Amino acid sequence: MDSDLSRSGTGTAPLDTAERAELERLRAEVAALRARTAAVPEAPAAPPPAPRPPRHALRWTAVALLTVLVALLAITSVTARFVRSEVLDTDRYVATVAPLGSDPAVQTEIAGTITDEIFARVDVEGLTADALTALTGLVPATADAPRVDRAVEGLAPVIAGQARNFVYETVLSLVQTDQFEDLWIQANRAAHTGLVAVVTGNVGPSSVTVDESGTVSISLGTVIDNVQARLLDRGFTFAEKIPDIDKQFVLFQSPELVKAQRAVSALDTASDVLPWLTIAAAVAAVAVAPPGRRRRALAFVGAALVVGMLILAIALIVARSLYLDDIPPDVLSPDTATAIVDTVLVPLRNALRAVAVLGLVIAVGAYVTGGSASAAAVRRGFGRGMDAVQRARKPRPPNQVEAGAYRARTALRLAIIGIAALMLMFWRYPTGLVVVWVVLGALLALLALEVLIRPARAWEQPTEGAMSAPPTEDATSAPPTKDATSAPPTKDATSAPPTKDATSAPPADEQPTEKIPGSKTGA
Repeated sequence: MDSDLSRSGTGTAPLDTAERAELERLRAEVAALRARTAAVPEAPAAPPPAPRPPRHALRWTAVALLTVLVALLAITSVTARFVRSEVLDTDRYVATVAPLGSDPAVQTEIAGTITDEIFARVDVEGLTADALTALTGLVPATADAPRVDRAVEGLAPVIAGQARNFVYETVLSLVQTDQFEDLWIQANRAAHTGLVAVVTGNVGPSSVTVDESGTVSISLGTVIDNVQARLLDRGFTFAEKIPDIDKQFVLFQSPELVKAQRAVSALDTASDVLPWLTIAAAVAAVAVAPPGRRRRALAFVGAALVVGMLILAIALIVARSLYLDDIPPDVLSPDTATAIVDTVLVPLRNALRAVAVLGLVIAVGAYVTGGSASAAAVRRGFGRGMDAVQRARKPRPPNQVEAGAYRARTALRLAIIGIAALMLMFWRYPTGLVVVWVVLGALLALLALEVLIRPARAWEQPTEGAMSAPPTEDATSAPPTKDATSAPPTKDATSAPPTKDATSAPPADEQPTEKIPGSKTGA
């Protein structure tokens, strides 16, 4: 029984020779397995599960709300600036309506208005009839006297009609001269000065009429005085009976003008504040965007400006149509009303086009500088084009100006963009054409800067490539010797990783190329 317990390993008797040999063999196998396991590099640990990208629903919601706010503020800003310039800026208003003085429809309307006013004040037909009656009384009586008298007296309407045509042609000849254009400007300046006085609460001249129905008129008294003098010069003696007339010519009629008078002070303040609020909303929309997506938010802001101006343009078309339908024909003829409305709306249309062009430039610029594949392709194409221009030039080291511009390229780019932005911000009344020229000027300046710094960039690029150059051909193409290939690698040789110095040291015969003093690697 004791021997059985000893052989089973449960007793305390020492192992015999065979058991001892078996134990040593097992220990050797375990040691060999451990050594082999230690020689084999450990398999890389499984990468941790990729973290879920953070959700930015709240940020994008804020961006969307602020973008819509930018569009609304842009619409109100442009409209408020336009209304303020036309209502409170006399010089701006006069410059707007000055072309109406040479518009044929307006000239015809004014000529008809003055002629009607003259014949309303002077009864030419009655005076002619009285003159003809007196003339027939001087003729000796004959058998046919009653019939002749009736025939002569019947000429009064004909003569009055001819006189009316004569007066109309005389007035029309006056309003078609340069003298009338000067009179038109003077009359509009006086009317607008009075309007400004009325809407701001100051006392205006009595010649200006802004009645309770919202009708704005200008005085034609000066024009009528000139017409009277011209009629007298041409022998039309009835003009002596024309009394002093201060006929008011209706420019436009809007019941809303009375309400607008109560809000002029607020309008004056809002026209200065609203543009800055628009800029603040745009900056906030970009700032709250998720990191790495701010250029996309900037593109949305530019698109919002374009959409806002498109909405304003459509609203103008609808409002213009409704306004022209509401103008009574006895106040203004359709052609005259159309000419006046289209002329007055020119500054507003120019302003909305300018903002739309600016928004388009912002959207395109944000897209081109963004991280999308198409934007990167555009930038690569531009870079290849600039490289082709540089290759066409003779290789040479950059001069001091080119090297300095290359080192300060970021500051110079920001300066060009900043100057263009300031020009657009402080231009009093920018038009779409002004925005186009400013943007083109900025783009040409940026292109000239890229051409200037290209030699310095090309000179620095070989330096960057030399540090990562592959081994020389002699080192890579030499075949290994027989001894080296036939001898199996030892355990130490196979398991020892290469040292850091051996892998990072460049070839001995490689010499670093010259770098631009003070320059930094990279674009």
